[in-house]
Amino acid sequence: MASGQTLGFIGCGNMGGAVLNGLLNSAFSTSTESTSTNLISRFIACTKTANSASRLKTTIAPEHQELIKIVSDQNVQTMKEADIIILGCKPFMAEAVLSEEGVRDALAGKLVISMLAGQSCQTLTGLINPDPSAADPPYLMKAIPNMGARFGQSMTIIETPAPSIPQSMVAVTEWIFKHVGAVKYLGSEQIGLATVLVGATLATLTLPIEGLLDGCVAEGFKRADAMEMVLQGLRGLSAVLESGQHPAVVRESISSPRGCTIQTLLSLEKAGTRSDFAEAIVRGNTHLKEKM
Repeated sequence: MASGQTLGFIGCGNMGGAVLNGLLNSAFSTSTESTSTNLISRFIACTKTANSASRLKTTIAPEHQELIKIVSDQNVQTMKEADIIILGCKPFMAEAVLSEEGVRDALAGKLVISMLAGQSCQTLTGLINPDPSAADPPYLMKAIPNMGARFGQSMTIIETPAPSIPQSMVAVTEWIFKHVGAVKYLGSEQIGLATVLVGATLATLTLPIEGLLDGCVAEGFKRADAMEMVLQGLRGLSAVLESGQHPAVVRESISSPRGCTIQTLLSLEKAGTRSDFAEAIVRGNTHLKEKM
């Protein structure tokens, strides 16, 4: 696809806003590449309500305000004006949004990127274009990021594109999400579980972190001091695991005879913490399967 495209967001709440801000900060920062080389040069963000539009505007840096138009309750008009559309609304809203009058014509021949958990590209294509024999259908791709996108640290899962998707559209999808973090391609049969994992990596792991902080406060630390040390510890853990070490090897290497670390591990193992996290992933995946 040519440079200078317009990217439209249908739904730009927490996740859409994270991707939008991450992309603006990465691709349009004065310290990065020239904007003349960007595949995207303009943005339209359509929110459900005027209040949501106002909140979104407050998150956009002043130097990026001229690049984006923020509107509310103008889904079809946004689809008409944009060259590429990201679906960022709540998954349960997809049918209502894509069944609006004029959606089929507005999306004809365009790239539509779905960030909707539990909604397959086939299902969404059917909502947009109930007549499979109609000419000039939209091209659907699926990309599931997480909230780390705002800081350029998302793990985005991109569903392996259908052979009918032009390579230029695959390239621009990858360009968007590589600007907000790492990307990984997976087949459609793995997308559901990956969706649970990329979300759980951020959400579920906040629980043990809070537990560590609570314990430190109980033992006399200020919460801010404990948080500083925990965050640096997480960065260190990430580096160690990325070097190829297995989590069990990491635990063993840190645990000294009669040491304090082995006492913390024994406490957690007695509580069955590891199996609880495994069960959480299984339950999340089961729930998503039931919705599909």
